[in-house]
Amino acid sequence: MPEVIVRKGEPIDRALKRLKGKLDAEGIMEEVRRLRAFETPNQKLRRKAKATAKRGKIKFRFNA
Repeated sequence: MPEVIVRKGEPIDRALKRLKGKLDAEGIMEEVRRLRAFETPNQKLRRKAKATAKRGKIKFRFNA
């Protein structure tokens, strides 16, 4: 679980922004949104296909 230590004299909104960035980087918020509502089989298939395509692009980019 990501955590953010609020530095002395740092505004809370800046610390929240850093926390949000860490949550987005780890994909936690995306997973929470996905689990909040029922996902149809078609939506699940599309999500997995999109993730596979993204992994393939990254793999191709770094191996070429």
